[in-house]
Amino acid sequence: MGTVRNVHDRVLAAPAERVGALLDRLAAPDDPLFPSPAWAPVRFDRPLSVGAAGGHGPVRYSVAEYEPGRRVRFAFDPPGTGFHELSVEPLGPDRCRIRHLLEQDQPLGERLGWLLAVRAVHGTVIEELFDNAELAATGTVARPVRRGPYVRLLQRLTWDRPKAVAVPEDAALLHAAFPESDYTDAYALELRPGMTTDPAAWAGVLRGVPVVDGSAQELLMGEDAGHLDFRASLLVDEPGRTVTLASVVRVHNGRGRLYWSVVRHAHPFMARLMLRRTHRKLALQAGRASQLVS
Repeated sequence: MGTVRNVHDRVLAAPAERVGALLDRLAAPDDPLFPSPAWAPVRFDRPLSVGAAGGHGPVRYSVAEYEPGRRVRFAFDPPGTGFHELSVEPLGPDRCRIRHLLEQDQPLGERLGWLLAVRAVHGTVIEELFDNAELAATGTVARPVRRGPYVRLLQRLTWDRPKAVAVPEDAALLHAAFPESDYTDAYALELRPGMTTDPAAWAGVLRGVPVVDGSAQELLMGEDAGHLDFRASLLVDEPGRTVTLASVVRVHNGRGRLYWSVVRHAHPFMARLMLRRTHRKLALQAGRASQLVS
């Protein structure tokens, strides 16, 4: 067991009240600080207040202490120990320090994970959060953080993974595609704050497959062939904060049945892979503080 103490801070040329007001919007729908959609957003089960429970990605915690405009401390959920906190300290009428402190007792396995991977990602996320604070408070970022190759690799490996779901009822174009089908499936991912909700932006999820129809929330792609027909729906559910890739297949003959009996084993893997790849691409294209300044 060892204790980790990790500190990041930055002096900003802005009043503490202005930066503290940004802190108070953490995890809100208009959160200006947390660097989403490049990273999984902070979410709580209620507005920022003592007792609010949630976290970001696999990291779970609750609000243990909260001084509006000044400091918020998060206690890690059991079996984890320790805390992390964000604070704003006045340094004069037009200067302040924003600080992030993490303290945690870690057994050997967690300690190795921290040294090999978590520390690098954690440091990048916090510095990107500071970039956002600096941009929002001052209008510019003097030295924006850059993601190194190792952090980009870890980000790719740990990106959200699609979950199998029922074909959404709102996928009207897909439901109307065929009177009967021989196969259906669907996979969904959460839309991160800041990601596009325009279905046309997701057309690249199936490279080379033509778009055959579209609506305000759904894109229908597919092709017809002598042995089988298929349609794929990309449904962007903005209120539900999800994007769903659903497929239907209609087989015509023995050649189609033989072909599909082989392809169907690879189809779920490929559908998940393509949705995940496009989700990541669009999230990173949405930008962050260090990409909004030259």
